[in-house]
Amino acid sequence: MSTVHAVDDVSLDIYEKETLALVGESGCGKSTLGRTLIRLLDATAGEAYFAGQDIFKLNEHEMRGLRREMQIIFQDPYASLNPRMKVTDIIGEPLVTHGAVSRKEKEERVAELMELVGLRRSYGNRYPHMFSGGQRQRIGIARALALSPRFVVCDEPVSALDVSIQSQIINLLQELQEVKHLTYLFISHDLNVVRYLSDRICVMFLGKIMEMGPTSEVYARPLHPYTKFLIAASPVPDPHARSNEKLILEGDIPSPLNPPSGCRFRTRCPYVQDICKSQEPEIRNMDGRTVACHFPLG
Repeated sequence: MSTVHAVDDVSLDIYEKETLALVGESGCGKSTLGRTLIRLLDATAGEAYFAGQDIFKLNEHEMRGLRREMQIIFQDPYASLNPRMKVTDIIGEPLVTHGAVSRKEKEERVAELMELVGLRRSYGNRYPHMFSGGQRQRIGIARALALSPRFVVCDEPVSALDVSIQSQIINLLQELQEVKHLTYLFISHDLNVVRYLSDRICVMFLGKIMEMGPTSEVYARPLHPYTKFLIAASPVPDPHARSNEKLILEGDIPSPLNPPSGCRFRTRCPYVQDICKSQEPEIRNMDGRTVACHFPLG
């Protein structure tokens, strides 16, 4: 039986109060990495340090205290909310589960959270189906912030929303980060969103990190061919630019059950050479950035 290594030999740091964006095509392991970092999924190997502790080695009782510090905002605001629960109970569930407040304090805390994310207190007795997609995501954000976490995984939190609503949620996340001093791992496949929101960007392909560095530098001068193609594929809201020749990434993503030998991107890379087929590139440091490529661009 073949084994899928959804995330393979990934190493990264996430700094306090920053937004690290994790980007790549669907199926590259972004969500798996994000959920593993907060122990929603168990890792088969490796280490993950948070507040000086390797959380992969903690038992459930030890993890319970740290779970208050780490939360997640899910991608689908329609599937991530219990349709049988009122908004007050959805947002207040983490408070009850962790015994953080009394019943009276819970009601006041939930009301404060609703106002924080731009919802009226009077909406507390409504059910999820009575809200729009953007409002539901605000409920999900309020639930994630209920226990005042330090680290939040944002798992494509705007991809299921209309473009007009996306900007509202992105601005809300930025405001909350400033007010609450939050650290974000922002998972996305929309490079326009990432460019606006993130401090640093980490590019993944088939479970591996291809490139990582400050967002402005990665966009201005990508080092990995995959990064170059991802940026080129991002739509530009300029009608005069439509006639410009576009870089098109050809071929399909290789099967994670049988990844290519050597560099995993080699079957789609226009710059492939013999060494790429036989030897996996090591991650190297270049001008304060990291890249996994035998022949970095530039």
